[in-house]
Amino acid sequence: MIIVLYAVISGLISGLGMGGGTILIFLLTTFSGVSQHVAQGANLIFFIPTCITSIFINIKNKNIDIKLSKSVIISGMIGAIIGAKISFIINAKKLKKYFGIFLLLITFYEIYSLIKSNIKSKKVNNKNIN
Repeated sequence: MIIVLYAVISGLISGLGMGGGTILIFLLTTFSGVSQHVAQGANLIFFIPTCITSIFINIKNKNIDIKLSKSVIISGMIGAIIGAKISFIINAKKLKKYFGIFLLLITFYEIYSLIKSNIKSKKVNNKNIN
């Protein structure tokens, strides 16, 4: 039952466009004792219906640039093939460690972007006041 809750949380985050699979992998490996490889595989299966749902909603809302999407899809498929082959070679402990480093890098980037955005908005607000 707890795994269903993890999937709901991940689906909600995916619907917001923030990579719910990252959360799903973290929850499965940290709290359910699932191996990194199995969690990543489950994430890929989880991704298919959530992705399709999000695509339909975003096409309906005209939020998808089809021309841009084509090159992103092709590049992503090539990257997925390479990444799957690499992950097959790496043992689970190292893969989990690399995944954690990846999450930290994303966290630092998001914090940096937030700070940069706040500084930019303060400058705009100060110009509007003057």
